[in-house]
Amino acid sequence: MRTITYLDGTWSEGNTPLMGASTQAGWLAHTVFDGARAFGGLIPDLDLHCQRAIRSAKAMAMEPPVTAGEILDLAKDGIRRFPSGAELYIRPMFWIEDGLMVLKPESTRFALVIQEIPLPPGDKGFSATLSQHRRPSPEQAPTAAKAACLYPQATLALREAMARGFENAVMCDLMGNVAEFTGSNLFLGFNGELHTPIPSGSLLNGITRQRVISLMRGAGVTVVERAIRPQEVAEADEIISTGNYAKVQHINRYEARDLQPGPLFWKARELYFDFAKTQPLD
Repeated sequence: MRTITYLDGTWSEGNTPLMGASTQAGWLAHTVFDGARAFGGLIPDLDLHCQRAIRSAKAMAMEPPVTAGEILDLAKDGIRRFPSGAELYIRPMFWIEDGLMVLKPESTRFALVIQEIPLPPGDKGFSATLSQHRRPSPEQAPTAAKAACLYPQATLALREAMARGFENAVMCDLMGNVAEFTGSNLFLGFNGELHTPIPSGSLLNGITRQRVISLMRGAGVTVVERAIRPQEVAEADEIISTGNYAKVQHINRYEARDLQPGPLFWKARELYFDFAKTQPLD
């Protein structure tokens, strides 16, 4: 898997070191990132991911040394350094370099990492189980940002699920309502309607999530954003995941129940990848 990194005005190959032993972010976790995709010469919503990276940095009291437009231009340059049509994961990052508990926002640094990571096959779903680990509330953690410090809880939930023979986990918020999967948003199909947890501050209101909602509503599908209880996941006709890594996937097993990809999944996937064709690199 090839990786290139833009840091301090230079592109380099491989696993480029970013932080030192005294870097504040490496010690006290003041890091944000975003994730976008390029595939088949397409860059769906890459501009929105660059904009969110800036918002995340500012939400964490950073002073981004680049603009969203500059990140977008750098990302396009980096994509062109790979073979045409390569399937890539694009990760802009910001972190605080200096300070201990007292931050020094002016020391914010930036890197852009682009990795060659294939998209999962369209018909490849995943299994999931309900996790005991919860998503934090905005009062507990910086949930308004795509902050790296939010992800250890998700990786613990994923580890728990895999130990039980599943590939992913459904996480709830502190109120016991369904929030999302460990790294993607969740949709349920009920009688031809799509239901999804309402953004409550605990889940990431994903860019792919928002795009799928817009596309499905535009196609006449009813999409309901509401509080969802865990039992409803077990009762759904379909369970769908949306996120940057795999875009649109179906869940093929939830707990002991096997599931097939249904019409809402196929519709959402078709609409999303048709939309992606309107977002070429060149």
